[in-house]
Amino acid sequence: MVNRIWLKNYPAGMPAEIDVDQFGSIPDFLEHVVRRFAARPAFHNLGHTMSYAALERQSRDFAAFLQGLPGMAKGERVAIMAPNLLQYPVVLFGILRAGMTVVNVNPLYTQRELEHQLNDSGARAIVILENFASVLQHVRKHSPVEHVITTQVGDLLPARKRWIVNFVIKKVKKMVPAWHIDGAVKFRAALARGKRAPLTPVEVARDHIAFLQYTGGTTGVSKGAMLTHGNVLANMEQTSAWISVSFKEGAEIAIAPLPLYHIFCLTGTLSFMKWGSLNVLITNPRDLPALVKELGKWKWSVMTGVNTLFNGLLNTPGFDQLDFSALKAVIGGGAAVQKTVAERWQRVTGRYITEGYGLTEASPVACANPLNTPWNGTIGIPYPSTDLSIRDDGFNELPVWTGEGDIEQCTGEICVRGPQVMKGSWNNPE
Repeated sequence: MVNRIWLKNYPAGMPAEIDVDQFGSIPDFLEHVVRRFAARPAFHNLGHTMSYAALERQSRDFAAFLQGLPGMAKGERVAIMAPNLLQYPVVLFGILRAGMTVVNVNPLYTQRELEHQLNDSGARAIVILENFASVLQHVRKHSPVEHVITTQVGDLLPARKRWIVNFVIKKVKKMVPAWHIDGAVKFRAALARGKRAPLTPVEVARDHIAFLQYTGGTTGVSKGAMLTHGNVLANMEQTSAWISVSFKEGAEIAIAPLPLYHIFCLTGTLSFMKWGSLNVLITNPRDLPALVKELGKWKWSVMTGVNTLFNGLLNTPGFDQLDFSALKAVIGGGAAVQKTVAERWQRVTGRYITEGYGLTEASPVACANPLNTPWNGTIGIPYPSTDLSIRDDGFNELPVWTGEGDIEQCTGEICVRGPQVMKGSWNNPE
C-alpha cells in the first residue's frame, strides 16, 4: 500500500478520490453533455462554430455510416489522420458511438511510420485529410485498410466558405499532392449515407478499448497503448477536479493549439467539454501570428500547451497586448517548462503555467502542480485516485529524499498506479 504523503499538500476542497463510475462510456459522457448543453457552442474552427447538438447529430450519422460498411463490426479499429478540424470530434465520437476503436495518427507520418501503425493496429478503415492521401496511397496495399474516407479542410464550413477554402488550399496554395485511391468515399457523402441509415445501439463497457494511442516512436518502434473508455474518463474526471475549481458551466472558452491526435490535448478537450465549454480548435499552431490573431477574438479562459508554444507566443508581436482578464488556467506538459518562459508568461498574462507530468500510458496525466503555483522546477503531486512511488531495479520502493544526504539513494523509476493507467500494450504484452 502506497503512503499518500502528498495529500497534505492538496488544495482545499480537492478530493483524494474521484468517482470513476460517473459515466459508463465515452458515448454515455457525450449523451450527458449534449443533454445539458445542446444549444451551446461546442467547437469552433476556421471561423465556424458547431453546437453540441450538431456534434451529436453528425457523429451519429458518421457512426451509422461506419456500421454500414462491410466487415466493420464492434471493436474494429478506425484510424484518423488529420489536424485539428471540426471533422475530428465528429469522426472521433462517431467511431466510439459505433462501438469501434479510434487509432489516432500523426498526419506528418512518413510512409514507413504510417504503414507500421496501420498494420500493427489492424485498422480496417481510415479517415484522412486529402492533403496526406498521397502518403496513404503508397502504403494502403501493404496494410489491412479496406475503407478510406477522405475529407477536405473546409468540409464542415458553410457552403460558400467551404468552396472557397477548399479551392484555395487545393488550386491556389497547391497543398494537396496528387493522389488516387480506388473506392475512397468523401466525408460529406459518408455523412449523407449515415443520415439515411439506422444507428444500431452498441453496448460499450468501461473496460473496452476506446483508443489505440501510439507512443515511443522516438526511441524505437511505436507501441499502441490500449486506453479504455474507463481510463480516459477517469483522467478526464481527475483533470476536471484539478483545474476547474473556478470554472462556470457553459461559460468557458478553451483554446486547443495542440493536436487532438495527441492524448494530452484530447483528454484536456474532453475535460473542458464536461463543463459545456467552447473548444477553439487551432489547425496550424505553427503560424504564430495567426494564432495570436485568433486569440484576440476570444475572452479565453483555459489553454493546454508546451514550452516551445509558450515561448513562441511570448516572442510574437501583439501577444502581450491581448486581453487576459478571463484566463483561469494554462496547463503545460509534453516536456519541462523552462523557468524563464514560465516567469515571463506570468509577467505578461498575470497567470501561472500549471506544469504537470504524464505519459500516453496514463491517459496521460499522472501528477501536476496545484493551480496558481509559481514555477518550482517540479512535476507537482499525484492526481486524485493515483498512487506514485519511486522504485529501484528490483521494484523495491525507495525512501523519500529529505533534502539531505545522497539523492542517488532515492533515485529510481517513477511507477504509477491509478484508474487512468492503460490496459496494456496492443499486441505486445511483454
